[in-house]
Amino acid sequence: MPRLYCPAPLVSGELLDLPAGAARHAQVLRLQPGDSVTLFNDGPGALGSAGEFSATVARMGRSDVQVQVGAHHLVQREPAPAVHLAVGVPANERMDWLVEKATELGVTSIQPLMTERSVLRLAGDRARKKVAHWQGVAISACEQSGGNRVPLVHEVMGLAAWLDERSGSPTAPSQVSLLLSLRAGSRGLRDAVAALGMPEVITLLSGPEGGLSGAEEEFALGCGFAPVTLGPRVLRAETAAVCALAALRI
Repeated sequence: MPRLYCPAPLVSGELLDLPAGAARHAQVLRLQPGDSVTLFNDGPGALGSAGEFSATVARMGRSDVQVQVGAHHLVQREPAPAVHLAVGVPANERMDWLVEKATELGVTSIQPLMTERSVLRLAGDRARKKVAHWQGVAISACEQSGGNRVPLVHEVMGLAAWLDERSGSPTAPSQVSLLLSLRAGSRGLRDAVAALGMPEVITLLSGPEGGLSGAEEEFALGCGFAPVTLGPRVLRAETAAVCALAALRI
């Protein structure tokens, strides 16, 4: 059954004009009146719980789509622990692939970072357009994969500014910060997480092509990040981040 992200209040029994993005998706799928769909919107439903709603297409216009919202279903497909991915933005279209796969694996949020070795440089309007595009990629991946919460793609930040901001924010006892690193002595990712008793929240920092510089790694370690490794092989920037997420889900 098609799944549509609908960032609007959902109430069983109401006739709802779909927001523009969901309406376009329904039209691309060539849905017709009477077809069934599933709606989700990230937040509390009519019953006060996250989940999704069954719905039926009531009308298909040239540029608008109306649905009859049906029953609320208390379905939770978000994996634990919550993982916030901070990543040096890879070049070309590799970030699109990373956002898509990270969303499929249930990442909670994605923080794009500019680092010393970043090939792609983003700022101003160009950065905002890229973030909006990546958020759209995350929505599509969430619709496809069955998730009920779309990960938030944060505004692009420099690594140093992001670390400074984090240092000034309180952290919960059940929250840990991990840095993907090839440095000698780094502990295996899953071993490190197991030793911590599977925390509720993990912040995972991964570099761009070529990794973080030595100075950047030292700065991150000084801000409380623990170095972890995926093994002796050198993975591409986007592959490393996705493999780390997958390892945390197995």
